[in-house]
Amino acid sequence: MFKAFFGSKKWAIWAWGGGILVCLLIEVNVMLTVELVEWRGDFFKMLQDVSSYNLGDFWTGIGKFTKIALELVFLGMFSAYFARIYSFHWREAITFAHVRRWREVEQDIEGSSQRIQEDFMRFAVIVESLGAQVVKAFLTLISFLPILWAASADLNLSWLNSINGLIVRTADSWQIPFFSVFAEGSMVWLALFISIGGLVISWLVGIKLPILEYNNQIVEAAFRKELVFAEDNKLSFAQPPTIIGLFTGLESNYYRLFRHTAYFDVWIYSFDRVMMITPYLLMAPGLFAGVINLGILIEVSSAFGQVRASFSVFTSRWTVITELRSIFRRIREFERNIGY
Repeated sequence: MFKAFFGSKKWAIWAWGGGILVCLLIEVNVMLTVELVEWRGDFFKMLQDVSSYNLGDFWTGIGKFTKIALELVFLGMFSAYFARIYSFHWREAITFAHVRRWREVEQDIEGSSQRIQEDFMRFAVIVESLGAQVVKAFLTLISFLPILWAASADLNLSWLNSINGLIVRTADSWQIPFFSVFAEGSMVWLALFISIGGLVISWLVGIKLPILEYNNQIVEAAFRKELVFAEDNKLSFAQPPTIIGLFTGLESNYYRLFRHTAYFDVWIYSFDRVMMITPYLLMAPGLFAGVINLGILIEVSSAFGQVRASFSVFTSRWTVITELRSIFRRIREFERNIGY
C-alpha cells in the first residue's frame, strides 16, 4: 500500500515532492489561522472599548479580515484540488502494482474486484486526508501552544481553592499538590488531559465499530456480486429468494452498525458541545474581575479550541479511522492472497 507509491522510482516525484507541497500548504494555512485568531482578539478588544477607537479603525480591521479570509479561501481551494490529484495518483500506483500480482493468482478470495476498485480508492483518499490533518494538528500545536501557555497566566482559577480542603491541609493554608504542579500553562495541560480522556472514552464507546464496518463490506460485496452476475444471466442469478436473503443479512448488519454509531455520535456531539463552552467557564472569573478584557477572552478561547482540536485529532475523526481500519484489514487479506 505504501511501498507501491513511496518506494517506486516511477512515482517518487509525486509521492515525496507532492507530499512536501501538501505540508507546505498546510503550514501556510496554519500561519493564516494564527493571524485570524490574533485579529479576533484585537477586533473584539476594539469593540469592548470603542471610546478609544474610531470608525476608521473599524474598517481597517474589516479590511484586514477580508485579506486573511480571501487568502484562506483560495488556499483552501488549491489545497483541496491538489490533494484530490495526489490521492488519485496514489490509488493509481497501488492499483496497478497489485493487479499484476492478482492476475497470476488462481484462487481468489471474496470480493477481490471490490478490494481493487473500491478499497484502494478509499484507502488512498482517507490516508492522504488523515495524514494531512495530523500534520496540520502538529503544526497548529507548534503555533498556538505559546499563545495558550502565556494566556494561562491571566486565568483566575480561584474556584479551585474550594477543593483544596478536600485534598490536604497544611499548617498555614489549603493546598492541592496536583494542581500546583500544573498551575503554569494550565490551559495547555487541561486541553491535553481532556483530549486524552476523550480518546480513551471514544475507543471504549466505539470498540465494536471496526468489526461491524468490516462485516458490512463483506455482505455488501456478496450482494453486489450477485447483481453483477445477474447482468449477464438473470435466469440463474438475482432470484427473489437469493436477493431477499442477501439483503436481509445486509439489513441486519447495517442496523447493528447504526445502533453502535448512534451511541458513539451521542458521545462525540456531547463532548464537542462541552468543549465549546469550557474556555469561557474558565476565563469568566478573570473577565469579571477585570484581569482580562473581551479581546483576550476571544483570542484565548480560539487558541484553546485550536490546541484542543489538535490534541483531539484522532478523537474527532474516530469514525474515519474506524473505516480505515476496516479497509486496511481487507487490503491486507487481499495482499496475503496474492503474495504481495
